[in-house]
Amino acid sequence: MSFRYDFAPTPFGDALAVYSQDGIVSFDLSESEDPGVPWLLEGVSRRLGQVPEHSPGVADELSALLAAYFDGEPIRFDERVPFDWRAVGGFARSALQAVCAIPWAETMSYGEVAVIAGSPGAARAVGTACRLTPFSVIVPVHRVIRSDGTPGHYGAHPERKRFLLDLEREAASAS
Repeated sequence: MSFRYDFAPTPFGDALAVYSQDGIVSFDLSESEDPGVPWLLEGVSRRLGQVPEHSPGVADELSALLAAYFDGEPIRFDERVPFDWRAVGGFARSALQAVCAIPWAETMSYGEVAVIAGSPGAARAVGTACRLTPFSVIVPVHRVIRSDGTPGHYGAHPERKRFLLDLEREAASAS
């Protein structure tokens, strides 16, 4: 199995998109001004067991979908881009797949997602799955909120979660 990667632009900077022949394996937002830094590829390489090969243009379709999404179009990425879930197993996969079904501009609590994923009472495990997702933005973990209605965190960037929630809410109210 070989893996290919390229970068896709987002308002948060370029994201590393890694693909297998089955679909997208990883979509990671950079924490750096330089998304090509070796540590970003190291993390993905460790998860996959090999270094992906740079393949300019492999993320073009995803880049176009992201542009539409950030322009306010309700894109459901898992229906438009094939996902390769190999990097996610067990309950985390069930939780993230349940998150994909949360409609545009709507939210669910961690506990509600746990119920849909088949493990009532596993709200903390849903939070862990959201925090560790290899599919930043394209699996809409930003739509998962605390039971008190507050957004909670988004990795180390709660401002990104607020940005995404506001983007969807404003686009939905404009239509």
